[in-house]
Amino acid sequence: MSPTRYRHRLTGIAAATLVVAAVTPATLASAAPSASVSPGTVAPGGRVSLNVTGCGTKTGRASSALFGDVWLTPGNLEATNLFGSATVSRNAATGTYPVTFECGGTGGQRVTVSLQVSPGAARGGLGGSVDSMSPTQIALGGFLTAGALGTGAWLLRRRTASAR
Repeated sequence: MSPTRYRHRLTGIAAATLVVAAVTPATLASAAPSASVSPGTVAPGGRVSLNVTGCGTKTGRASSALFGDVWLTPGNLEATNLFGSATVSRNAATGTYPVTFECGGTGGQRVTVSLQVSPGAARGGLGGSVDSMSPTQIALGGFLTAGALGTGAWLLRRRTASAR
């Protein structure tokens, strides 16, 4: 066989491999679904987002002692992602709790992830920047900022006076 024929055969085999790879369903590559709860740490009474991918069904359920059963809905027409949200009980004790995701109806594929409940978790608005600062530190920061602004204004006025 000539080198040209080998090249043609290899090209044909490569093209056939690409076609087979393109038509193989993604569910064959990943049989188990994957799930996430966001945020992973929440305060009692807080809200969490629930997401499961790889179910291959248009329905799903997430359940936990923290919020009961939540039915998940598809995020797109192919139902590759199922979404939902839940509010954690205000009476939830601090600790780690399992959240079980179930694809389809009863008896479907299951995956379990953990959700951490912490009393000081996810406090919106502060971002952790004010909570640990004392009033003395805040006053000192304000004084230094005012001093820097005053010095900058003085230098600008001094330049314009010398430019005349």
